[in-house]
Amino acid sequence: MNKLRSNFEKGSTRWAVRRSQWIAMGIAEEDFEKPKIAIINSSSGLSVCYQHLGKYARIAQEAVREAGGLPFEVYTIAPSDFITSAGKKARYLMPSRDLLVNDIEVMVEGAELDGMILLSSCDKTTPAHLMAAARLNIPAIVVACGYQLGGNCNGRQVDIEEVYKGVGTVLTGKMSLDEMEEWTRCAIKGPGVCAGLATANSMHCMAEALGMAMAGSTPIRADSEALKKVVLKAGKKIMELVNNNIRPRDIITKESIQNAIRVAVSIGCSVNTVRHLTAIAIEAGLHLDVIKMFEEEAVGFSQITRIRPNGPDRIEQFDSAGGTLGVLHRLRNKLNLDVHTVNNRVLADVLSEPVEIDEVYIRPVNHPFRKEPGLTIIRGNLAPNGAIVKLSAIDADRRIFEGPAKVYNDEDLAMQALANGEISSGDIVVLRMLGPVGGPGTVFACSFMAALSGAGLADTVAVVTDGELSGLNKGITIGQVMPEAALGGPLAIVEENDQVKIDLNERKIDLLIEEALLNQRLDNWKPVERTLENNWLKFYADNVMPLEKGAVFGKREGY
Repeated sequence: MNKLRSNFEKGSTRWAVRRSQWIAMGIAEEDFEKPKIAIINSSSGLSVCYQHLGKYARIAQEAVREAGGLPFEVYTIAPSDFITSAGKKARYLMPSRDLLVNDIEVMVEGAELDGMILLSSCDKTTPAHLMAAARLNIPAIVVACGYQLGGNCNGRQVDIEEVYKGVGTVLTGKMSLDEMEEWTRCAIKGPGVCAGLATANSMHCMAEALGMAMAGSTPIRADSEALKKVVLKAGKKIMELVNNNIRPRDIITKESIQNAIRVAVSIGCSVNTVRHLTAIAIEAGLHLDVIKMFEEEAVGFSQITRIRPNGPDRIEQFDSAGGTLGVLHRLRNKLNLDVHTVNNRVLADVLSEPVEIDEVYIRPVNHPFRKEPGLTIIRGNLAPNGAIVKLSAIDADRRIFEGPAKVYNDEDLAMQALANGEISSGDIVVLRMLGPVGGPGTVFACSFMAALSGAGLADTVAVVTDGELSGLNKGITIGQVMPEAALGGPLAIVEENDQVKIDLNERKIDLLIEEALLNQRLDNWKPVERTLENNWLKFYADNVMPLEKGAVFGKREGY
């Protein structure tokens, strides 16, 4: 057995005070020398995403006990994109990811526990859990705790994506408020994350593609018998990892990051997987240009699924068709197979076992739904360090788009302009000063995209932003423009009615002005002076790295 860091020297202060506490808690003395496993329950009573996690935390604890370990449930913050987004224009969302990473570090490192089972749910929890695992580098398993289902509303299938888009439909008078109220009563049936391949389910899939989640565990229906089996298996498997000293940095490597990227571009994951995989790589101590890796991988891969919002198929259909494991089987000849996984086997051994794949939902690589990747990186004078496009959410005949810029430094102003009919087909809406520094805390620009979709303009109006997007967004959206406007990126110097050209065939986005004028504007640009409240968002703005660095904490250089 691996020597446990949690077994303190007898007679030491740490040994004595902890022993006293645990005896008072009713823990048997014969358990004190066992591997001590944190069951990370990033849970909250504020959101349906987490409603079921307490039950699975108890199941995980029992599984760890049966496998010979001593489990401790550890509670952390639990951000929910649709709940935590209410305050300060959703500026708390991206900062919550890194707050959660540090929350886990304080609780687990402070107690010097031996391993972790991380119960992941809403958008920010999975990347935060993977980042924390990579940073702490103690044996860890991510358990994706599953998706919710939508309901039926007067004969129509309605889920949270429909509600999300419906705001724009109401805003433009195409649907009544009463009908929207009825949709909200039907949209969510049970706990779990948003249906569809939005950020939460995308990152669940990324956890498995990285090798940090059990094989065949993503996506998975929340509060299901299948989820219970995964949790029970994770309870046993974490003990194997501890005993064999298999750590996250043995699993999260350049090769496994590459595998995850190949899965992401093949199934059309959320644009936010780019920044999250970048952050995970940084926390793992890997010196990788993940954005460049996405750019390169996009060349040789095609889209083999079409899960909403990329197409008509539902997340539960993807799940029953084989899920992430089915995709890994499809991509087998394009993957690094000697990477380690939390299954305590290399990927080649995991994929040696057959899995039933439904070709209706997961195509072979030689017969894809679309002969292009689901995600790609574009560059140009408006995004010299790159920007992200979800090609799978854009119609094939919308690959070249040119139009006048409508510039907004506040999403509310853009929403009001939409309601007033000031945004028309052919416009390119620039939403800026919404990045990690500009927010401060990345602003949830995706609300405007959803409203645009509901207004019927998502296919004829392009959006270019440094704000945060949702995996639910579809349409001509250029996201995570780098550098962000607040750091002097070219997005900052776009003026009203400037012509912008987006050419997705050439993977380019350009501001159509003379280079001399572009440089003159950049030279004359100065940061907006502002006084920030002395709060978490100010700390974040002062310490967050650029989007190119995954928006993790560190020292910004060159800005």
